Amino acid sequence: MGGFFGVTSKQDCVFDLFFGTDYHSHLGTRRAGMAVYDKESGFDRAIHNIENAPFRTKFDKDANTMHGCMGIGCISDYEPQPLIVRSHHGTYAIMTVGKINNIDAIVDSIFQTGHAHFLEMSGGDINATELVASIINQRDNLIEGIQYAQEIIDGSMTMVLMTPKGIYAARDKLGRTPVAIGKKEDGYCLSFESFAYLNLGYTPERELGPGEIVIMTPEGVRTLVKPGEDMKICTFLWVYYGYPSSSYEGISVEKMRYNCGQKLAQRDDATPDTVAGVPDSGIAHAIGYANESGIPFSRPFIKYTPTWPRSFMPTIQSKRNLIAKMKLIPVHDLIQDKSLLLIDDSIVRGTQLRETTEFLYQSGAKEVHVRPACPPIMYGCKYLNFSRSTSEMDLITRRIIQEMTGDYKHVNLTAFSNPDTPEYQDMISRICKQLNFTSLRYHRLDDMIDSVGLDRSKLCTYCWDGKE
Repeated sequence: MGGFFGVTSKQDCVFDLFFGTDYHSHLGTRRAGMAVYDKESGFDRAIHNIENAPFRTKFDKDANTMHGCMGIGCISDYEPQPLIVRSHHGTYAIMTVGKINNIDAIVDSIFQTGHAHFLEMSGGDINATELVASIINQRDNLIEGIQYAQEIIDGSMTMVLMTPKGIYAARDKLGRTPVAIGKKEDGYCLSFESFAYLNLGYTPERELGPGEIVIMTPEGVRTLVKPGEDMKICTFLWVYYGYPSSSYEGISVEKMRYNCGQKLAQRDDATPDTVAGVPDSGIAHAIGYANESGIPFSRPFIKYTPTWPRSFMPTIQSKRNLIAKMKLIPVHDLIQDKSLLLIDDSIVRGTQLRETTEFLYQSGAKEVHVRPACPPIMYGCKYLNFSRSTSEMDLITRRIIQEMTGDYKHVNLTAFSNPDTPEYQDMISRICKQLNFTSLRYHRLDDMIDSVGLDRSKLCTYCWDGKE
């Protein structure tokens, strides 16, 4: 995944850029960068590895030395960015958020036009942001280049380019990720997360539409390419990735999670002693469940966050599982001899939730009923880098389906995605048994869509039902 922030101001923008970018630290764990532009000194940039230290620690010195009236910054899970590119368009800085599925085909095409080379990253991959810049540079101007990139990229790509004239922002073609605009007296900002600019004195201006391209200057934001009519914003942003205080398309993340918990409770017949959420993203869902059911909400374990890195940060899965387990500190008085209903945002591999359940049993829990806040994940995301999984067989659903059918390549998954079929019920029963839950009930897709409140045609639900 990844997050971004950009500022155009009549004054020095580095303070706003530094903290606005830092507010996106929940969206990435590997790389971060800032680039600024000053009329006198030109472009300046800093990129750091943030795997073992937070953004503010790594960029504190840079924030005190960089200066400029325009700047862009990003948090990334993988590639170093922003990049500074010199081309026939002039010099510009660029950052992106998204996923390119046809990288090899695009690279081959660019080589055929005479492009000299791409720099390989440490893993042997090509930096997706560098590739996007190369696509843009195939056209006569930046706008045509951005539109060309949106046209040929299979996947999703939101782009932000900073030039001496201003900052160009292009939301991905179907609006799978958001771009919010904020305004204050001396300038404008753009942000992935809509809350990131509020404490910096900006007020919400608007959100870009799908495929919309704008140029932002200290004087205003002007649309260069009008938004398209079709949108497929990622539903998982509300379920898990979005920060609780954010909103997308006018829909509050925290409120949506309350709605999820409420609808889970309305369909449930479990009678636990207390309801709990897996910290942090499961807590709001659990509050919604508790409010609707009347069953008390409790925090039977506390997440220790002052010094622990995020659980999915290490590249080795076993290390991620160990860190996730070590971060949860039990409150034995709230666990001993209790029947607990536990809500997590989702079940992907199942490893961490099984560890959490065993941890609760070892701490004295009598029962652990599990209620994921979204349907069973059946497909790896084609549009955003939500996971480092290299195979859909990393998903517990796909492993269970292979166990049930003896196949994993030619199985029709429709029946396993429908909660009203025996295949679905058998799959859930097997997952429940394998992960050692007392009971398991997933959120239904129709209820989850109702929890968001947008028309289904505007939401991407690919990871649950395979519909593009």
